[in-house]
Amino acid sequence: MPASVSAAEVAAVFRAEYGRAVAVLARVFGDLEIAEDAVQEAFVAAVEKWPAAGLPPSPAGWIITTARNRAIDRLRREASREDKQAQAALLQARDEPMEEGVVRDDRLRLIFTCCHPSLALNVRVALTLRLLGGLTTTEIAHAFLVPEATMAQRIVRAKAKIRAAGIPYRVPYEADLPERVRGVLAVVYLIFNEGYAASSGDSLIRSELCLEAIRLGRLLVSLMPDEPEAVGLLALMLLQESRRPARVGPDGSLIPLPLQDRSLWSAELVAEGQELVRRCLRRGAPGPYQLQAAINAVHSDAADASGTAWDQIVQLYDQLLPFTPTPVVALNRAVAVAEVDGPAAGLALVDDLDLGNYYLFHAIRADLLKRLNRFPEATAAYDAAILLAPTTAERNFLTEQRHSL
Repeated sequence: MPASVSAAEVAAVFRAEYGRAVAVLARVFGDLEIAEDAVQEAFVAAVEKWPAAGLPPSPAGWIITTARNRAIDRLRREASREDKQAQAALLQARDEPMEEGVVRDDRLRLIFTCCHPSLALNVRVALTLRLLGGLTTTEIAHAFLVPEATMAQRIVRAKAKIRAAGIPYRVPYEADLPERVRGVLAVVYLIFNEGYAASSGDSLIRSELCLEAIRLGRLLVSLMPDEPEAVGLLALMLLQESRRPARVGPDGSLIPLPLQDRSLWSAELVAEGQELVRRCLRRGAPGPYQLQAAINAVHSDAADASGTAWDQIVQLYDQLLPFTPTPVVALNRAVAVAEVDGPAAGLALVDDLDLGNYYLFHAIRADLLKRLNRFPEATAAYDAAILLAPTTAERNFLTEQRHSL
């Protein structure tokens, strides 16, 4: 008797293998729409058959083979009605082998297709989550707080643009690779950041997006093991994710880094992230994600906030600024300088920045002014930060800080 398969086990296979199957079928048929529809039909068949028949020896192979057969049957029907697109897809399928040995390249091709620079950034995010993450349109829409119909329209239009513009389903040429890799990493980190520090709404954290971004980060490292920035991004996300249990109180309130109970940090994620940072350091090819990961590793080395090696963090920001010369990085550096040289030195750097529309600019100014006993100015800075804060948790925290004055 075959072992029974639960709906949860089928769902786990779906999440693990969906992107792989879509990648293979996209190569076989040269069309993302056909590939995705066929894989979805295959998983519907799995839900019907696996509970009684048991899990096949190779679930991924079963899904890919079933999806290919379903797609060919459908395309034959459509080709008989002189559907030119169906005829072209059938011709390509005949010429494409089905071996799974090329699946590494297939997923890379799919990642670069989803993150093509001609697509808008929000569309790249949606496609990456849909085709590589296997998230439903409903889940993606909910995560980014947009109507489901809006998200569905974005995804449909993106696939249509890929087809109409002839966006190639391939890994970029070597000369284009560094720039395109940066774009891919930026999309994954944007997904993580939306989960780690939500851009709107009541909740500060959306854990499902953090975990999905880390899963995609692990995939990128497995596909591009010689790309140090991919390793750096994974390390950065792991070290930040390690602090998630301590960032929010039982009532959903924000707990800033200096006040967190570090015993709640995930020791396993800290250890993995630090090992990846050491791996990056051994390569000696620094980049912005590696340096941000190193900064977070320094924070994770300290048993409590008072033990933080702020001088090391300032040095790392000095290396990061040439790579990412943005006011936000300069603001973060100013925070570190304030810990080394005092709040007056930090405030002088902060006041030189043009970040009046950024709530953390005002929140950091308020904290430095408070430490300098300039309370009326600190109150005004807190008021500005509260008006701009994106989430309820952050507004509540800033309001409490203002009242404490």
